[in-house]
Amino acid sequence: MLNKGKLITENDKPAGSDVSPRAASEEAANAVAALGVNTYIVRLPNSVHGKGDHGFVPIVIGMAKEKGQSVYIGEGQNRWPAVHRLDAAVAYRLIVEKQPAQKVIHAVAEEGIPFREIATAIGNGLQVPAVSKEGPDVEAHFGWFTHFAGINCAASSALTRTSLGWEPRHPGLLEELVPGVYF
Repeated sequence: MLNKGKLITENDKPAGSDVSPRAASEEAANAVAALGVNTYIVRLPNSVHGKGDHGFVPIVIGMAKEKGQSVYIGEGQNRWPAVHRLDAAVAYRLIVEKQPAQKVIHAVAEEGIPFREIATAIGNGLQVPAVSKEGPDVEAHFGWFTHFAGINCAASSALTRTSLGWEPRHPGLLEELVPGVYF
């Protein structure tokens, strides 16, 4: 479900699994739903952050540590949605308790944080410069992670908030990119 700047909603259909491997889970859920099984699809953002995070942000932090600079691509305006892991857990609990009619849930607290802001916060936390890279320099810095660093996938959770009464309450990603949490 990679978008080109459009805000993704719960009503948007993902690209097929031939384009996005992540879509295979939704295809499987829809197949069993067609057989009468009560299913819910929970779409999690690029960053599910908080204590114990082993996802994308720690990978970017590790690369910045190793290379002595925190990098963003071009102007760094590609956006990553985010949610605190404890807020995501509440969304799952509310699905079980409420069994809403809405079957696609976006556990997204922050619609889209510009990657430049993430890289800058990481740079500040590590006391290394945040720098822009383009072309082959991006691949040289991020390697296999280049695709993920360049994702622009802002996502709304407006329908989820209404159907579940879900209100994220925990710190945002940038609030956690400080000494004592990630550093």
